[in-house]
Order: sequence, then C-alpha cells, then structure tokens
Amino acid sequence: MSETVQHPVVTVQSGALEGRTVDGVSSFLGIPYAAAPFGANRMRPPRPVEPWSGTRAATEYGPTSPKGDYPPQYQPLFPEVVVPGEDCLNLNVWTPDPDATGLPVLVWVHGGSFMNGSGSVGGYEGSAFARDGVVCVTINYRLAADGFLFLDDGTANLGLLDQVAALRWVRDNISAFGGDPARVTLAGESAGAMSVTTLLSMPLADGLFARAIMQSGADVNTLTPELGRMVGGYLADALGVEPTREAIAAVPLDKLVRTASDLVTEAQTAPDPARWRELALSLLPFAPVVDGEVLPRMPMEAFTDGQGAGVPVLIGSNRDEARLFLVPGGAIDLVDDAALEAGAGAYGLGPEGLAVYRANRPGASPGDVLAAVVTDWFYGIPALRIAEARAAGTTWVYRFDHPDRADNHGFGACHATEIPFVFDTITRDELHPLIGDTPSQAVADTMHRAWVSFITDGDPGWAPYTSRTRTAALLSDKVDEVDDPSGDERAVWEGVR
Repeated sequence: MSETVQHPVVTVQSGALEGRTVDGVSSFLGIPYAAAPFGANRMRPPRPVEPWSGTRAATEYGPTSPKGDYPPQYQPLFPEVVVPGEDCLNLNVWTPDPDATGLPVLVWVHGGSFMNGSGSVGGYEGSAFARDGVVCVTINYRLAADGFLFLDDGTANLGLLDQVAALRWVRDNISAFGGDPARVTLAGESAGAMSVTTLLSMPLADGLFARAIMQSGADVNTLTPELGRMVGGYLADALGVEPTREAIAAVPLDKLVRTASDLVTEAQTAPDPARWRELALSLLPFAPVVDGEVLPRMPMEAFTDGQGAGVPVLIGSNRDEARLFLVPGGAIDLVDDAALEAGAGAYGLGPEGLAVYRANRPGASPGDVLAAVVTDWFYGIPALRIAEARAAGTTWVYRFDHPDRADNHGFGACHATEIPFVFDTITRDELHPLIGDTPSQAVADTMHRAWVSFITDGDPGWAPYTSRTRTAALLSDKVDEVDDPSGDERAVWEGVR
C-alpha cells in the first residue's frame, strides 16, 4: 500500500504554514525564525521575520548557512546538506499532532566545529521523537566568521544570538504544533553541545528552556577576548583587509567562507603553538567569546556561582571520541611510544598518568592509548567538570560505549557515533560509514528511550551524578549504572584538566 500523505496547516506569528503528514508524523520544514542575515543585516544581530501573506509551503528544507566543506577525510562520514538561498536562519519541526496541547519539546543544535552542519542533516530527522510524543525542532545558525567573528567592536557571538532567537521563536510559536513552551529541552552535540553549555550560562537565555542535554562538548572551547581578537586579526590578514566588520563583510562571501575554512584547517592540522597559543590544543578558532554582554563570563565560573542550577542537565561523551580524528588516513597506526609520550605530555599528562592508561589497556598500540588520553582531555573530563561545578543543580552523566571497533571500520564509539542512535535514524545508508553497516536496533532503542524519558519526565533512568558517588550510565544495548567508571584515569587529571 502507498502511504497516505496529508498537508496540515498551522498558523504561527508570521503567517500560515502548510506541512506534510506521513505515517502519523507531521513535519514543517524550512520555517524562518529570523530575517535573512544579508544586506543590511549582514554580520549584525538577528532581526525579526517579516510576516507573509497566504500560506507558506513548509515541505522542503530551507537554505543552509554559508559554510565550507569538511576536510576530505571526513566528507564520507558527515554528508553535508547544502541548500542555496539567503533565508538560512530557519528551523524544522516534527510533531505527532499539531492539534495536541502540552507536548514536551526537543530543540536540537547541530555540531560541526562552528564551521559546518545544519538542522537538515539526515541523522537529525525528527520522526522518531515525534512518534514517541515529543515535538522535535532542529535549527540552523550562522557559522564561522558570520557567526563567531570577534573584533571587540560591540558586536559578538552572532551564532549564539541566532540560537537565542530560535528559542524565542519556539517559546512564542511551538504551541501551534502541539508543544508546551514550558517543557523545552535544549540539546546538542559537539559544537552544538558547547552552544548549549554556553546558553545555560547566559542570563540572556534564562527561561527559554527547562532542561539541557550536552553530548560530547563542554565549555572548554570558549575564547577569551584576547584570543578572539587574535583570530579576527588573522582572518583580516588572510583576506588582505582591515580588521573591521565592514571591511570583512564586504569581502565576497565565497572568498570569506574559503579563507575562514583554510584558517581553521591550519589550526587543526599544523598549528604552530607560537602562533595559535591555546588554540593549538583546543583547535576551534571560531567559537563563543566572553564578550562581557552576550556572554558575560566563562560558563564554568557561572555554573560554580549557581547560574542554570534550576535546569536539569544530561551530559556525557563517547568511549572512543578521539578515534574519529586518528583513524581516517591511518594516523593512529603511525603513533609510536615516543609520539605517545610527547602527545600525552602536550595535554599535561606526565609519565605516571600515562602509565595508568597503558596498564588499563594491555596489548593496546601506542595510537590506541593516545586516542584514550585525547578522548578524556577533550570530552570526558570536561563533562565531569561541569557536573562537579553544578553542585546546586541536578546532573546525569553518561558514557556511550557502542559500537565495537570491528563493527564500524575501526572507529568504535568515536565522536558523533551516538547521534543516529539517539534519533533512531540508524537505518539511513549515509550514516553507515561512521556507525557500521549493521547498527544495533537494541542500542538505538536504549539510547532513544533514555533521551525521550529525560525530555518527557526529566529523568533518563539512572541516578544523578554527585561528587560522592560519581554515578554514570554506560550505555549500549542496556543501561549499566556504575559509580566512578574509569576512576583511576579520572584521578590523574586532577589539577591538570
């Protein structure tokens, strides 16, 4: 039998929208939440959408934010969606019933190093959440220089302001899709998780979401004003223009996108520590900057003082995060003992700490051990530091432990592998180069159910984290609740990270 397609119409503040209903899930795609950030709006804070007359079609994904390509080794792993057009500040909604009331809402902020990605990536398709009673929203925001250029000129963090504008749109309009604006969970992965962490620390975003999920990203990539100015200066130099917003905005867009991408590639592949300073380790030149207004201070400082304490948080990382960066091209096989010791030392881990990692992995190659060290430095330990700083709030911690390396081309539970299991989109062929050709539906059921439970009821199904128990859930095809997993490795980072 062929599927029956219906075309529901909803009305938001800007006008009427016609969506599409298939198999009990209604989708409304490419909805503008702010005006096109071009012309007079270029490199300026987001402006309101102009209302439209008649009924606007919302059956296709909208334009994506200008961005470059992923480096070649990652392009098969992260299929990009590129839709031309200027109305790139748009979002997508999936709902089980536009006529319902009071449904919980998930707002998803995509990752991509603040350089890539969009809300229309196939792995984020929201039908499974809608199937299980959650209104799912995925958003676009400005990237690279358009979103995160810092010149200390009174305008900063435009990508964050885009995210705030999207959350305000959800607050004002989500009831038209059956959602409850008081039951919004803000979630993201990688740069998206860093965004969620940052928004949780910002008074500007207070009250716009009731719960938060951070997957493989914390606040450690937030830039100081000095670093932000340094990156802005490097970009202007590479473009051959003065370091002013007007001069950089006047550069042809394709040249600006390409130059910013080249700058990030330099920082991520051959960073000179004398030139890139801390960014030679953190590797994200374009990221939120503590500008004193949009972002008043470092998120960790804000959390320690109780900011966001009333928002329950689910935070975690993947067991093998760094294998994503070491397996493509075979770099992991080129690491010898000397390179392992030098690499661990660069991240602040001395011989005694490294010995703990080695002892826990008998027979592992130096590259495998380095991957474990880098995983904890970038992702595992920063997640725990947020949980520790939120002593006044409630935080659940997880570690994703699937799949095994043999099942997905040596990547294991690397960076971004958890996303298709969270969204239950594992059957999509384009995701298989990363998650393997036979992904486990049982793992997807476990992950997706935990996220739906947290979004719906505020409890993912295991005990919260405390400094006394350090309870975390190890997630695969089951939930394994463990106190202080890999505690000996956690301990070697005390005073280091």
